Amino acid sequence: MNLKEKLSNFVNGWVQATKEQFTGHPIANLFRQDLKNEIEQLVKQDSDLFEIKASVGAGNWANVPWLSILNPKITTTTQDGIYPVYLFNADGSGFYLSLNQGTTIPTKNLGKKRAEKRAEDIKRVLLSQFPGLKTWGVQEIDLKAETSLGKSYEKPNISAKFYSSARLPESDELITDLQELLQIYKDIEEFKFEHLLEEEDFSQSKSKEPFTIQGVPLSKPFLLLAGISGTGKTRFVREQAKASGSLDETYCLVSVRPDWHEPSDLLGYVSRLGQQPQYIATDVLRFIVRAWKAIIKSIDFDANGKAIDWTGRDLQDIPPYWLCLDEMNLAPVEQYFADYLSILETRCWNDPDVSANSGRDYIYQCDPLLSADVFKDLDSNFGESYNSEKINAKPSTLLAKDLGLDLTTPLEKDIWAYFLEHGISIPFNLIVAGTVNMDETTHGFSRKVIDRALSFDFGAFFPNDYNDFFTPTSCNKRLSYPIWSNASKADLANTFDADGAKTVAFLSAVNAVLKNTPFELAFRALNELLLAVASSQPQDDLTLKAVWDDFMMCKVLPRIEGDIDKLTTSDGKALLVELNTVLTTQLAPIWFTSETDEANQRPDLYREKIVADGATDEEKVLRIPCRSKAKLKWMSERLASATFTSFWP
Repeated sequence: MNLKEKLSNFVNGWVQATKEQFTGHPIANLFRQDLKNEIEQLVKQDSDLFEIKASVGAGNWANVPWLSILNPKITTTTQDGIYPVYLFNADGSGFYLSLNQGTTIPTKNLGKKRAEKRAEDIKRVLLSQFPGLKTWGVQEIDLKAETSLGKSYEKPNISAKFYSSARLPESDELITDLQELLQIYKDIEEFKFEHLLEEEDFSQSKSKEPFTIQGVPLSKPFLLLAGISGTGKTRFVREQAKASGSLDETYCLVSVRPDWHEPSDLLGYVSRLGQQPQYIATDVLRFIVRAWKAIIKSIDFDANGKAIDWTGRDLQDIPPYWLCLDEMNLAPVEQYFADYLSILETRCWNDPDVSANSGRDYIYQCDPLLSADVFKDLDSNFGESYNSEKINAKPSTLLAKDLGLDLTTPLEKDIWAYFLEHGISIPFNLIVAGTVNMDETTHGFSRKVIDRALSFDFGAFFPNDYNDFFTPTSCNKRLSYPIWSNASKADLANTFDADGAKTVAFLSAVNAVLKNTPFELAFRALNELLLAVASSQPQDDLTLKAVWDDFMMCKVLPRIEGDIDKLTTSDGKALLVELNTVLTTQLAPIWFTSETDEANQRPDLYREKIVADGATDEEKVLRIPCRSKAKLKWMSERLASATFTSFWP
């Protein structure tokens, strides 16, 4: 077969091939062997340096197959640099010979917006420096792509020629076009590509812009607000929701009942009392779906129409959704909240194996709270084809409507198609805040719950100052959802602890005291402390110590409870005394500051002063004494007087 015949056979067989098994398919072999070898022989006539790479997918069919030609003097990877490439339309209608740009590495280093700007500038400069390139082909291409990865090849196109599958030119013309583009590619090499990047001020060494969201990001999306009755815990959650969006849209108050004992009390259940099964949804599940609707911008489908992934809106446009579980521990939290507690730990931001080829600003993954099997079981008694009346009666369709999805709206229909395939997981903008009163009518918390939450002694973090009742002098900062799941040095690069060494040393010193006790810390604690540093972005020693101080209050001290025997270290010393000794050193100087020594006090990371308009950020900073010192003293005194102590007020 000549070049035209090989291209024709591949293009005309592509769509049908994607509906069949990927492994060992003749169309895949034709592309990766016969067609690749044909192009390689033609290219080697111009230069032995050129490398040929071809892909129809890795394990599964790609949406847009490609065959690239790389000049190692310009680039050795399709993820960056400039190179000729054959790009084949997803619908089999034809293909392009394109001078294109790799965007994966620039997107990873610079962020999507700056990477797109970089690609546009490179395109502009090359079209200006090589006028023949502009007339050689078209500057806009349409690959009929259905995935974000497939679409990501379109914008970086510099110049391309399109070949319709219905009117393929002869091999001679195809070869001539390729030779012309290869000559332009050689000219670009002599133009010194690296200088182009320097002139445009887009070198790869630039760091990626951090994500931006509205408000101070929390390190965890699950909060326990503990305190005596009447301190304003529930109102705090309501005010946070009001500050970040429409109260009706972004706030859900659920009163926990004492008879809750399993996850169905929160997430719903399947009822089989009628002629067909019905999923009985809850306000919580409806709120979770509402939060997902605020996130998802579009759904990607494969060639078979299966929903495979989603693309989210810009983070600054996605508000936090606050779910308030009022009197959370009236029922045993470990029982009715078990599914959420387990799934919470599966959240993953920007998995490098996924984000490297996604072309998206961020990737968020999480196991489902409600699996797709639930929906399949609901519809298991229905056939494959339905009339319109029966479709409306499908249990899963009825559930979609109950969850607030309008299936006549294209996006919401696509979102439901995604849920049917992958289930409903925890949306990253969902913040669960449980209000807690610790008395004889409530249940205590196991370490499983405490380890997965940020526990706030509400009176210590958000005190009720009677003197501020009529004229408040401070206000709570606006909080938002986490945007990290695993700490990295890159997240800490712009902080006072750029390599994380100070924070690791601090927690190591604390954990040395807790060693061989029930309160010993593990990797999760270190990761969450580093995430707290990344979230707060401390720029000086006092602020870094403030992060550590709050971590002791939210994550370490809430785990400690027991009598004198239990609160004794492995070498026979009093645990609270030893902890006090370590913190005296680790939290200096904030450990020693008095109520009046504001200059050396730590900043409050959750509140700020109410000041006149135009005040600087420094003037807004509220200075406070060390929190963990006061709490540790209170716990020690309680142990001495009652022979038992705990963190909870």
